[in-house]
Amino acid sequence: MAHQDLHDGELKALTQVCNTGMQHAAVALSQLMGKGVSIQVPRLQVLDGSALPHLLESQEATALQLQILGNVRGSIIILLLQENAHRILELLLGKLPKEGEPLSEMERATLMEVGNILASACLNALGNSLKMTLLPSVPALSTGQGSDILARALDRGDGDEVVVMMDAMFSVSDSLCGGSIFLIPAPASLGVLLGALEQ
Repeated sequence: MAHQDLHDGELKALTQVCNTGMQHAAVALSQLMGKGVSIQVPRLQVLDGSALPHLLESQEATALQLQILGNVRGSIIILLLQENAHRILELLLGKLPKEGEPLSEMERATLMEVGNILASACLNALGNSLKMTLLPSVPALSTGQGSDILARALDRGDGDEVVVMMDAMFSVSDSLCGGSIFLIPAPASLGVLLGALEQ
């Protein structure tokens, strides 16, 4: 199914679920940070997988990829431009990562926890709508060119995947930080997901 085949009702249902997930994630991140956190989703797009790697050419990024486990299969990628990943670490750990050096184990573990919170919140919201249990795998963290990361994530597919892209804007104690979340359902799961959301 190409993204042009999704109609307004399906897009509205997806948008509602994604916003619900981000509200839950904001509560969990507030508890983790000990600070007020809000997350807005100013834009949700549905794209063809073949177009995805071209979105972030020549931009350094950090990505967290998790597999979706349960009745709906697929993956979630949380992608942060490098400066935004560093900003989140500064907010959580009180200092910026050292310039030009790989992330420390503590910094990697912190970003993976943030990724786990965001993915779990999205999947919980989806699962509630689908009346199914959806769980995230342990996140895998990678850094590099954003386009390369997205190309590798889609490497096993046929280029015809439907990808839900959410632009997320984090607000933490009046500091703003943006990122993108990609929901990539397996082709066999897409019809099940959309059909259940509209009920």
